[in-house]
Amino acid sequence: MFRLFKKFRPLDWIFIVFIVGFTILQVWCTMQLTDEIANLMREINYIGYQKDPSLLGEAVYAFFKTCDSDWNLVKDRISSLPGIEPSMVEAIKNIADASMSKVWIHAGYFVLYAISYTATAMLISVIASAVTAHFATQLRSDINEKVSSFSLAEINRFSTASLITRATNDVEQIQMCILLMLRMVFAAPITSVWAICKIQASSNELTLTTIIAILILVASLSLIMVLVLPKFKISQQIVDRLNGITREHISGIRVVHAYNAESYQEEKFKKANDDLTKLNLFTSRVMGMLNPVMTIVMDGVTVGILGVGAYVINQGRSDYAAISSFSTLAVQIVMSFMMLLMMFVLWPRASVSAKRINELLATETSIQDPEKEAALSSIGEIEFKDVSFQYPDGEKPIISHLSFHAKAGKTIAIIGATGCGKSSLVNLISRLYDVTSGEIRIDGANIKDIKQKTLRSKIGFVPQKGVLFSGTVASNISFGVDSLSEEKMKRVADITCASSFIEEMPEKYNAPIAQGGTNVSGGQKQRICIARALAIDPEIMVFDDSFSALDFKTDLQVRENIKKFLPKVTKIIVAQRIGTIMDADEIIVMENGQVVGQGKHKDLLHACLTYRDIALSQLSKEELGL
Repeated sequence: MFRLFKKFRPLDWIFIVFIVGFTILQVWCTMQLTDEIANLMREINYIGYQKDPSLLGEAVYAFFKTCDSDWNLVKDRISSLPGIEPSMVEAIKNIADASMSKVWIHAGYFVLYAISYTATAMLISVIASAVTAHFATQLRSDINEKVSSFSLAEINRFSTASLITRATNDVEQIQMCILLMLRMVFAAPITSVWAICKIQASSNELTLTTIIAILILVASLSLIMVLVLPKFKISQQIVDRLNGITREHISGIRVVHAYNAESYQEEKFKKANDDLTKLNLFTSRVMGMLNPVMTIVMDGVTVGILGVGAYVINQGRSDYAAISSFSTLAVQIVMSFMMLLMMFVLWPRASVSAKRINELLATETSIQDPEKEAALSSIGEIEFKDVSFQYPDGEKPIISHLSFHAKAGKTIAIIGATGCGKSSLVNLISRLYDVTSGEIRIDGANIKDIKQKTLRSKIGFVPQKGVLFSGTVASNISFGVDSLSEEKMKRVADITCASSFIEEMPEKYNAPIAQGGTNVSGGQKQRICIARALAIDPEIMVFDDSFSALDFKTDLQVRENIKKFLPKVTKIIVAQRIGTIMDADEIIVMENGQVVGQGKHKDLLHACLTYRDIALSQLSKEELGL
């Protein structure tokens, strides 16, 4: 938790110093308020005695009569009354001086201190809120920046659901804890020490009563914390699981409906939801004991103060106004410890969240930029040299000893059965993963010696599953560039045959796109994705089965347009259709991570049985020229 405090700006530390200062002022106002309450009660009592002197006893009342009922004379002569105690003399003089003007003066001070207390409390809340809001904003930005730097290996390690929870729920837990800490952690000890010293100065008995109440409160809250702490430590993991199930259900809702699997998904959700509910019910019930415990302790300390106060008054060491004031102070002390202990209740949950965020922020991405970037000797050239790749948690390589060389403007096609490693291969080109052995060279340099930003600026990548972002058609096409002219936008849309449906939209290129592109068809989504890749002027185009949602006519037209208008761009095409790849300069046939055939279409039909079987499963012998 404390490691995250490094996220505070120098300005935030200055604000925290101000919070400490305002807290001291707030506590001082609280102490003055209790004093003014005592003063008001004394003045009111004095005026009551002034109006009815018989309440002071027969001796004082008789002496009052001998002074012609003149309080000024009583004040001057009271010391001469035989057997009267000095404390009684002081009280009589105060009664003589009592007036409504003094009551209003004390009332005025009370209002002034109350307003000052409220103003300082508001200032502390505003400053603390500003500090924690900026802290949370910075922390979310750091998490987002860190996640953006992760390779797919780190993303898979944490899981998407967990990353979302860490960036939202965990940050909120920490923000709330720090907010309460800034508002309470300084106020609680200052109030407690100040109030205890104030009571101690008056009576040891009153101090002991307050300390006993504090010990009971600490013991009760410690027991509660022991019960709920283990539950707090697993709560965030359950939230991760619940978020993962919810995300999976929403993203796959069409499949769920198609297979009438609503009950199955609901059962999965219900189990995770019930686990979270049981956990929250347990912690809520245990934490619910805080309120009655606090009430019992506060009422108990009030009764104790009044009981001990009666003894102290009986000994003539205090008066009711002072005891009533000390009762208020005792409640302040108990409340301060209550707030402080509440911090320790909230701390474990925030600490768990902080540990999860620190784990994320401390994770080094497996793909690092070189300190010095290699010089590039060519444009649009790509070479695989004995490349093997195995996933971090995999049992065996998904790609083994793959080699090929593509010069600028050439087309390399990759085909094979599902799971043979085609998509893994194209992920290696953009360095979403690093190769296990061998090397990939682009423009004459090992891609590990090229900065990721430089490398990816050379590659137009179209993923297997077209991904569109919420915005407009124009914002999605220009996603990879800082600015894109309208002319160029229309040009890439024409090349990908996307302009035909874009121009039919009411708002054309400003037409809205929903998150994930749910308001356009699969074929339209793929064409926008291809246009987005073309808009960055890549040297190499990588198509990961990116024509699968297009009809044969559109597929052919898009590929011909790319070949015609981008003749110098190297193209890597992963596909399942023979018709998509048969014109490639070189076709690589993969099976179980191994290259089982490599060459041109006609050569492979006779030399590679796997390729021949795939081709015959899609086209007739006559169509293939066999």
